[in-house]
Amino acid sequence: MPDMQTIISLAKRRGFIYPGSLLYGGLESSYDYGPMGVQMKMNIKRLWWQRNVESREDIVGVDSSIFLHPRVWEASGHIGGFHDKLVECKKCHKRFRVDHVPAEHVANNTCPECKGELSKPKQFNLMFRTSWGPVESDESRIYMRPETAQGIFINYKNVRDSMRVELPFGIAQIGKAFRNEITTGNFIFRMREFEQMEIEFFTPADRADEWFARWKEERLQWYKDLGVSPARLRLRDHRSDELAHYAKAASDIEYEFPFGWGEIEGIVNRQDFDLKQHEKFSGEKIEDPLPYVIEPSCGVDRLLAMFLIDAYGEEKVASAGKGDGESKGEGETRVVLKLHPELAPYQIAVFPLLRNKPELVVKAREVYELVRHTKRAFYDEKGAIGRRYRRQDEIGTPKCITIDFETLENNTVTVRDRDSMKQARVKIDRL
Repeated sequence: MPDMQTIISLAKRRGFIYPGSLLYGGLESSYDYGPMGVQMKMNIKRLWWQRNVESREDIVGVDSSIFLHPRVWEASGHIGGFHDKLVECKKCHKRFRVDHVPAEHVANNTCPECKGELSKPKQFNLMFRTSWGPVESDESRIYMRPETAQGIFINYKNVRDSMRVELPFGIAQIGKAFRNEITTGNFIFRMREFEQMEIEFFTPADRADEWFARWKEERLQWYKDLGVSPARLRLRDHRSDELAHYAKAASDIEYEFPFGWGEIEGIVNRQDFDLKQHEKFSGEKIEDPLPYVIEPSCGVDRLLAMFLIDAYGEEKVASAGKGDGESKGEGETRVVLKLHPELAPYQIAVFPLLRNKPELVVKAREVYELVRHTKRAFYDEKGAIGRRYRRQDEIGTPKCITIDFETLENNTVTVRDRDSMKQARVKIDRL
């Protein structure tokens, strides 16, 4: 398994993820997605939406506002209870979440960075605050949403009325959320701005346990279907003392990252807590009886990090030069992302063997135009052919098509496989 620094370096070098505001020295825990990263991110969201909305009859989608009425967060408990305990070093003034301070430093009340004395723990609300309108005051205070779930709950009745859906059914949403985390880190695993993919699945109370078990199995299988190593995946049920106040049961799908096991998705039985709270705080009757809710929720950014790590590999191969550079043997190290074809930023790359031969370039352009209407395709004519293969290996492109002089004779091209590096001649009309 690669270390995180290797992944961070690859991500920047190949245009997946850049440090945020780098021109101005960077901004802590802020990242920008480059051309490869934004395409891969879109692929993840598309595959999740296809699996959970488009391929099912019992789930519909919404896209709620990032800014919700402040009373929403009172009802949900975020204003009163969405806190972490914060300690600050009296010497270096760095701040830490209490549950992130190593046990030996907690026991000695010392800073993990400089061994200075830590302050007493203080409550810290994780929501970002701003003002709604031109005048900043207590009355204009509003929050950037810390989760997408509440936008679904407050639209439950709207969806039922407009779509005429019957229980059990779900509402799905993909969108940005914001948490003013005290400590961030591990690249894009924990950030203050992130993107969620959530389902709130509404079911009669007596079927909630059944649907909780079904959603755990369904969501774990999705990762396996996209090629994630089963040995690095596990389901971890929460102990009773870990459960949130609204939860009857919860389970995390975890992945073994270079820094240890980390949550990539949570599946929670939220009971009828949220709808009951919104009935109470809004004064509006929603439904009688209120359904229970099973919530599968994951973060797009964490998934992208996981897919990159899981797909990463290094192999010793012959040095790539003017030839095809594909024979195995001691030489350079080939870095390859063995991404599932549906996750890869590009599915096909098209090359002319030589850029200074107009007849090859013209033919390569024809082939590129042929394939790019049905697959995500990339055209490249710069550098030796072996080096072009290596660049595509590093961004995970499954197939490369090379147009050479034989193409001009018999209309066949070389199709090269990313994982095996094997090549085959294929007729253009069979591509």
